[in-house]
Amino acid sequence: MLSLLTEHPLFSAFILILLDLGLWRLISSRGSEWKLLVRVVIFALFSVLLFNEGLNPMEPAPWAENVPLHLAATGLQIGWWLFGARTLTVLIGAVMMQRVGHTGRLLQDLLGAVIFLVAIIAALAYVLDLPVKGVLATSGALAIIVGLALQSTLSDVFSGIVLNTTKPYQLDDWISIDGTEGRVTDIDWRATRLQTSQGSMAVIPNSLAAKAKIINFSRPSNMFGVAVSVQVSPHARPSAVIEALERAMQGCRQLLDTPAPSVALKNSASAGAEYEISGFVASMGEKRVVRNQLFDLAYRHLQASGVNLLSSNETSIAPHLSRPRALLDSSPIFSTLREEEKDTFSQNMSLQTFRAGEIILAGGEVSDHLFIIESGVVSVTLKRHGTTFESGRMGPGEVIGEAGILSDTALPADFSAKTFCALYRIEKSYLKPCLDARHDIHDAMQALLDFRLHKAQALTEEVPAVAPKRGFLQWLRNRA
Repeated sequence: MLSLLTEHPLFSAFILILLDLGLWRLISSRGSEWKLLVRVVIFALFSVLLFNEGLNPMEPAPWAENVPLHLAATGLQIGWWLFGARTLTVLIGAVMMQRVGHTGRLLQDLLGAVIFLVAIIAALAYVLDLPVKGVLATSGALAIIVGLALQSTLSDVFSGIVLNTTKPYQLDDWISIDGTEGRVTDIDWRATRLQTSQGSMAVIPNSLAAKAKIINFSRPSNMFGVAVSVQVSPHARPSAVIEALERAMQGCRQLLDTPAPSVALKNSASAGAEYEISGFVASMGEKRVVRNQLFDLAYRHLQASGVNLLSSNETSIAPHLSRPRALLDSSPIFSTLREEEKDTFSQNMSLQTFRAGEIILAGGEVSDHLFIIESGVVSVTLKRHGTTFESGRMGPGEVIGEAGILSDTALPADFSAKTFCALYRIEKSYLKPCLDARHDIHDAMQALLDFRLHKAQALTEEVPAVAPKRGFLQWLRNRA
């Protein structure tokens, strides 16, 4: 076998081409540096074999009298041009990936096509000794015909080059193109692919994207706008509505502090007034959750201020109902009470107010009463490894102190007023016999207590640290 390779160098060159193709597929994509090195080394060996055998790729094969040998040599010379073009495109691709990443793939493919075109023309001119001018003239005429037939496709290609150059969006950006919203998953020769929030795939031609109105939600980074509009009666006092919506805004922890969220009157007419809460969240996935939460908080805080959302059948608190009585109707725990029981309950509720920053119920304190939040925002804080952090916020209709009522225990959380708060207080001595008689209310309150204890345990338990993976290159860097 060794003698066959030494006696027939052209056969060895052919073996090198097969070896390159095999190793390129066998070496995994993770070893990209090794793949590139192997290709360069094999191309160098291939070139040395050809030149040592007297085959110059710049000239036709020298063995015209020996037809089989002449054809084999001509094929290897053409292969040298194509092999060199492929090696050069791989080198350029590796450099471009380090500098511009995946967004430069379209330019890389275009440059590779130009290199291969030059290599084919050079092979025709030098190896086959064909008249290049005639080839170029023929190829130019064919290019015009093909260009007319593929006019829309070429428009997409050049629009893709413009998009990759100007970079209005990149991979993994959340964008909107003419109302189609989604995350950019791919930008190729013809189109931009978006994965929408419904999980479907939207394919938008690059020529359309280049002309369309593009909104990039990912720039500036880590900031995504969210807004909720509510309509109320035009007779509601604007200051009362804005104050209630500001409390609703403060009740949502996911809203970023900078830029600060805001409340504004958008429109006012005889049919109703429209207000908008706007702010920013840290990720696109939070937008839907925050919208839902803001709308629920707006409803509750407006209701606590005596303002209802506008509807075709607008409801209002009956004039004969007191605020404690109406609060029992809206409470998910006490709403199942009979009307006469709610009347009795409301007469045994006393109003208590707290200024912003005041402690309503300290962690570890066993409460002898139950609070129902009438208005305002209550902040819930826990401790983990001695560090205090906010775990949640509460609003109108929610209760505080159920642990002391049910089991004479305490929650580990501190409940403090984030804004001015008004809470109605029910003493344990009055509430306990009622819970013993109404098991449905007792069970609802027990389920709430179990949920809060489980959440507090999950938030305060120690999260195991994940050891970072260390490879061979990282080991060398650490010892450099």
